[in-house]
Amino acid sequence: MNKGWKWFWSVVIGAPILVFVAWALWDNERLFLVTFLNGLTLASLYFIVAAGFTLVFGLMRNVNLAHGSLYLLGGYLGFFTAQATGSWLLALAAGFLGAALVGLIMQVSIFRFMQGEDLRQTLVTIGLSIVIADILMWIIGAQVHQMDAPAWLSGPLRDLPVIRAYSKYRLMLLPIGIAIGVALWFFLNRTRVGMMIRAGVDDRGMLSASGVNVNVLFAVTFAIGAGLAGFGGVIGAVELSMVPGEDVRLLLASLIVVIIGGMGSVVGAALGATILGLAETYGLAYAPTYSVVFTFVILALVLAFRPRGFLGRPA
Repeated sequence: MNKGWKWFWSVVIGAPILVFVAWALWDNERLFLVTFLNGLTLASLYFIVAAGFTLVFGLMRNVNLAHGSLYLLGGYLGFFTAQATGSWLLALAAGFLGAALVGLIMQVSIFRFMQGEDLRQTLVTIGLSIVIADILMWIIGAQVHQMDAPAWLSGPLRDLPVIRAYSKYRLMLLPIGIAIGVALWFFLNRTRVGMMIRAGVDDRGMLSASGVNVNVLFAVTFAIGAGLAGFGGVIGAVELSMVPGEDVRLLLASLIVVIIGGMGSVVGAALGATILGLAETYGLAYAPTYSVVFTFVILALVLAFRPRGFLGRPA
C-alpha cells in the first residue's frame, strides 16, 4: 500500500474515532473512562490467553483449536484448588500446570506426528475440544462457577479522579498482562532457548542437525502455550463465569487477536487484544445491539488491507 493510500485510510478510520471520543467525553466523561478501563482489562485477559495461542499457532504453526478448552480446564482446576486451599496463587499454579500437562500430552501424542498437516490438526483438535468440553460438563455439570478474588484484591479502589471507584482485581489485570507480555517477548527474543524455538520453526532440519533435540524443545514450548491458556482461565474465573461455552468464546477471541496482530508476534498479540477489548466494551456500552458488528468490521478491514496482521511476517 503506497503512502497516499495509508494517509487516506488513516483519515477515513481515524476521523470517526476522534469524533466519537470527543462526543463521548462531552456526553458522559465517567462512562467513557470506565469503559476505557474495562476495555484495557478485558484486553489483558485476551492477551494472556492469546499469547499462548500465538506461541502454538502463530509461531510453531500448530493449529490447536482445543486452546479454548484448555482455558476452561485451567479455570475449573483453579476454582476447585481455591475452594480446597483458599489460596489464589495455588489456584493460578494449578490452572497453569494442569493445562500445560494436557498440552504436553497433546503435543507428544498428536502434533509431533502431524507437523505441517494443517487440515488434520484442525479436524483432530476440533474433535478434542468437543471431547474435553463434554468431559468437563459430565464431571462438573453445566452450572455457573465463579471464583472469589483474593482478599487483598477484593472490593473497589476508591477516590479515583472522575471514575471515583474501580475494581482492584480488574485493575490488577493490566500489570499482570504487561508482565507476561514483557517476559514472553524477552524469552523469545533475548534468550538462547527462544532463539532456538524461532530457528526450529524456520528450519527444523538444520536445528536438529546442530545437535538440538527439536521434539523436546517444541514439546516444552507447546506446554508453555497451553499453560498460559489455563493461567488465563483462572484469572478469568473471577471476572467472567466458568460455564460451558466460554471455551468457544475465548478460542474465537484468540483467533481474532492473532489475525489482527499478526502470526508469531507477541507485540502484535498485545495490539490485537487491545483493539478487540476496546471494540467489544465500547460497542456494549454505546451500541449494545450492534456491538458484535464492530469486531467483524475490524477483522474484515484487517484481512482486506493487512492480511498478515499489523505486525505479522511471512511464514
